[in-house]
Amino acid sequence: MQSENRMFDDLVKLVNGAAGTMAGVGREAQAGARDRAREWIGGLDFVSREEFEVVKAMAIAARDEADALRARLDALEARGQVDPSTAN
Repeated sequence: MQSENRMFDDLVKLVNGAAGTMAGVGREAQAGARDRAREWIGGLDFVSREEFEVVKAMAIAARDEADALRARLDALEARGQVDPSTAN
């Protein structure tokens, strides 16, 4: 009777050990895949989020400046100080 319990305990220990090992293998595989993906993506010409935000802010500022200049030009044309046909 006790030998059956001992065998069962040994089997439980074996299964627990195998489950722990498989979990470790899974974590290692996931980490390796993540590293390979980072290396692959790093080799491409992607920009960082910070660089993207800087260029986006520059584009917004340029658009705002162009809108302001267009408004000034429209106002000058309305007053007759600039000939629209020679503005381009």
